[in-house]
Amino acid sequence: MKNKTVIITGASSGIGLATAKAFAQLGAQVVLAARNYDKIKNIEQEMQAAGQQALAVKTDVSKEEDCKNLINQTVSRFGKIDILINNAGISMRALFRDLQLEVLKKLMDVNFWGTVYCTKYALPYLLKTQGSVVGVSSIAGFVGLPARTGYSASKFAMHGFLNTLRIETLKDGLHVMIIAPGFTASNIRKTALVADGTAQGETPRNEEKMMSAEEVAAHLIKGIKKRKRIVVLTTQGKLTVWLNKFFPSFMDKMIYNHMAQEEDSPLK
Repeated sequence: MKNKTVIITGASSGIGLATAKAFAQLGAQVVLAARNYDKIKNIEQEMQAAGQQALAVKTDVSKEEDCKNLINQTVSRFGKIDILINNAGISMRALFRDLQLEVLKKLMDVNFWGTVYCTKYALPYLLKTQGSVVGVSSIAGFVGLPARTGYSASKFAMHGFLNTLRIETLKDGLHVMIIAPGFTASNIRKTALVADGTAQGETPRNEEKMMSAEEVAAHLIKGIKKRKRIVVLTTQGKLTVWLNKFFPSFMDKMIYNHMAQEEDSPLK
């Protein structure tokens, strides 16, 4: 990964931050993209103080112009793009019957359109380097998670987009990978939106028992090195995806019961 130019969206915390740090330690030129510019600017300065190459670019991936600017600044600074990691994302927790449609639209704008915008403008440069496009997805992109209609829809859409892009560029040497971390310790559940669009605040799950963001970053980088198509993490995640292929009706009930056990679950 030495001297590879890597763009990471949602790089201010969680999986994005852990991945950025891991790439920087391997000698990559890391571009940090997030809405919280102060935070990624501090991270940039810390990396540069450690002798690492880093660039912070304020980016709201739901805005096409921000994504275009991210790619332009990257190429202006480093001259190329080797890896694009579409990690920026938000979640939600509410029954569809109670959900304001604006919440679902916001999730699609960030999780799906953010991936489309960044990939669109990075693609010409990635084709030149025969680089990698990565979508940080979720088990929710393989099975529908109740009370997460917007989240599952956005991840299913991401899968459809990236899987089709892989086939379109089959003869161009582009590597397209989807990684589904399963439940990972991060702040995504704290910032998840509820029915009226406000942040959930407290996570309904025990974060300490989940896979760490650093572990996910290690698997992500390993997947890129091996140019894998799909990486599904955690035993629970792998089992869920596998069983759903063969026993979908059974898994509907299992998933419902599992999600209903969350603290203050909207499921009855």
